[in-house]
Amino acid sequence: MKDQPSPLRETDDDARKLARVLLRSARHAAIAVLAPETGFPFASRVLVATDIDGIPVILVSQLSAHTKALARDPRASLLTGEPGKGDPLAYPRLTTQCLAEPIEHSNPFYARIRARFLARHPKAKLYIDFPDFLFFRLKPEQASLNGGFGRAYQLDGNDLVIQSAANEEIAARATETVRDLVERHPDVEESLATRLKAPESGTWRICGVDSSGFDMISGDFLLRYEFETLAVDADHICSNISKIAYSIP
Repeated sequence: MKDQPSPLRETDDDARKLARVLLRSARHAAIAVLAPETGFPFASRVLVATDIDGIPVILVSQLSAHTKALARDPRASLLTGEPGKGDPLAYPRLTTQCLAEPIEHSNPFYARIRARFLARHPKAKLYIDFPDFLFFRLKPEQASLNGGFGRAYQLDGNDLVIQSAANEEIAARATETVRDLVERHPDVEESLATRLKAPESGTWRICGVDSSGFDMISGDFLLRYEFETLAVDADHICSNISKIAYSIP
């Protein structure tokens, strides 16, 4: 009996880029955990942001079932990727298997994660500081990308993490970087929205930067742009964004 051909394609740079965009452009996701009482998978919906290294971050109540499950067993799967019109299975989606790490208020990264989460989810300000809410960083271990019919790939967790020595420096200057860029080029966000063919949804603003790219938000829409190469510092990020906004197509 002949061996069946593998359904997986060889993972290339285009697949890695698509996977990163699917993960980093998600405002919400389905999360699956293991219920401690039964061991059965338990699925729920969570809001998602990313830390400076691209690792997804969720904010959850300690009273929720998925939070209690993660406290017992840190293994979780995160499903990202939005369907559109027609067959939902024709659209790309990414399942990322993660290990959850709680981020308490005493964690040195807490303030940074809080700021990045609020930049993407400003309405969370109503409850983000409630004592029963906490963050988890979901470190990718491996991932399965379905880019549409016949386009399946397996990825390593490191394919989804920003491996840059500049992460901490960029994180420390992220807010200042965006502020200075907009002050120098007041129309930069409008130009970016036009150049990147963003959906018509009112005013767009840059809500996050990192070594690998930047995020823009307008209402319920989020747009992620990945640089061709990693930025080495904040000035490099500004230069990359300016070229995208103002270069001749």
